[in-house]
Amino acid sequence: VQLQACGGGLVQAGDSLRLSCAASERTFSAYAMGWFRQAPGKERELVAGINWGGTTYYADSVKGRFTIFRDNAKNTGFLQMNSLKPEDTAVYYCAAAMSYEWLKSGTGPRYWGQGTLVTVSS
Repeated sequence: VQLQACGGGLVQAGDSLRLSCAASERTFSAYAMGWFRQAPGKERELVAGINWGGTTYYADSVKGRFTIFRDNAKNTGFLQMNSLKPEDTAVYYCAAAMSYEWLKSGTGPRYWGQGTLVTVSS
């Protein structure tokens, strides 16, 4: 499956952004998908995930501020980011895998979209 991410930009602290991830296949609904981010000098981390059934996961750092959801009819996943903080600045990547465990751990194949840069100024 091919993924196309978009929606990044430069915002001020407290602002909101919505990232989108469009998938190339109708079978996208059977995949778990998630959003990772990588800040300069840091490792890539999973910030939010959603499995095929709609169960969601959030990193503690974004819980209550970010919402992951998907529109399977449009083969698209989203990350709504509210109350953005400067520490949210990173390149954000969407990814998909046949299971949430594979998505989280990388123990199975993962498919990646290109990164989209989110910059939050203070």
